[in-house]
Amino acid sequence: MTTETLDRDRVRELFDLRGAYLAAMGGAYTDDPYPVWHRLREEKAVHEGTVHELTGYPGPAMFSGLPFPDRPHFSVFSYAACDEAYRNPDVFASSPEPVDPVHGEPGALNSMLSMGGVQHRRYRALVQPSFVPAKAQWWIRNWIEQTVHLLIDGFAGDGRAELNVDFCAAIPVLTITGSFGVPVEQALDIRAALRDPRRIIEMIAPIVAARRREPKDDLISILVQAEMTDEDGVVHRLSDAEINSFAFLLLAAGSGTTWKQMGITLTALLQRPSVLEEVRRDRKLLKPAIEESLRWMATDPMFSRYVMRDVDFHGVRLPAGSVLHLCIGAANRDPARWADPDTYDIHRPLRASFAFGGGAHVCLGMHVARAEMTVGLNALLDRLPGLRLDPDAEPPRFIGMYERGATEIPVVFS
Repeated sequence: MTTETLDRDRVRELFDLRGAYLAAMGGAYTDDPYPVWHRLREEKAVHEGTVHELTGYPGPAMFSGLPFPDRPHFSVFSYAACDEAYRNPDVFASSPEPVDPVHGEPGALNSMLSMGGVQHRRYRALVQPSFVPAKAQWWIRNWIEQTVHLLIDGFAGDGRAELNVDFCAAIPVLTITGSFGVPVEQALDIRAALRDPRRIIEMIAPIVAARRREPKDDLISILVQAEMTDEDGVVHRLSDAEINSFAFLLLAAGSGTTWKQMGITLTALLQRPSVLEEVRRDRKLLKPAIEESLRWMATDPMFSRYVMRDVDFHGVRLPAGSVLHLCIGAANRDPARWADPDTYDIHRPLRASFAFGGGAHVCLGMHVARAEMTVGLNALLDRLPGLRLDPDAEPPRFIGMYERGATEIPVVFS
């Protein structure tokens, strides 16, 4: 594999939060939302309205559970309330209606992401073994490590680089498309087509057909060989439509979240040179540095659930049919769970956060994401001595409403 055909300008177009591709998710939001979220949480755990409206951002801001103007909307800001919602999927469902990946409209929302109960468990069990911690080395060996070092090769001799788009953004999209057998020159086409599921189907159909004939050591081969027992006890292999449903979800999640979280972690460390030096000297600190960034600034700070019956929830009556938005960004800085929650502290005692969601739908790819960030950041520290923010360039800022991340991360090194 080479990255010579990776169009850097197109990477920037597709992965800049301020660009047109991500504008609908609130990429134009440049304020710090946490003071507002703290105030809202102190007032009460549940508020009527959407997260972006309550934060003071007029939009547009589309994301999980939005827009649905015909439904009442409520938002949750405390850790305890988010935890309770995640633990009660019968009342707070991931989809307001049944999901049919075989006959339904193709797309990420008509996939395992929106399934519940037995259906969700059945589909998730097919791919879960490829995403457990013990499988991380499979991902690292086959795709992550090679991608990371090829990217660094492209700027290691320059003494300076922009690491958010030219490094962080490229790693996950090349990892997930590589695991599908998609060549580098088509990786960005896949990313660009995520809003056009039928175009995705056209691009991966030849790969699915080829893997049915001759499986390889990749993710599509695992899907075409997977066997599932349906509700009647009949064992069958996945149809093309079912494989496509997995593909939409994995491509959307795999190329759209980790790059922002890696950029957030890298920026947090570069803004704190003494902490960066600690991590450089003792690489065991990289794990807590990553986990702390996940808590401190989750890249997707809100996910939603659909209220399936009337319920009294933390002092608020939620009618059936309403949408409950879980502001996990606020929950992850709840002082009831973490002391001094606004401080990025890699030495704080580790407690689970909602950075990867919660309940049965906890992120399938979280261990791959951690592997990408660990390999990528370790390689930067190994290969770029004296890594620091470029003092002559505009420093990175954190922006975005429903997809948060850093702007450019300009660095110099010796």
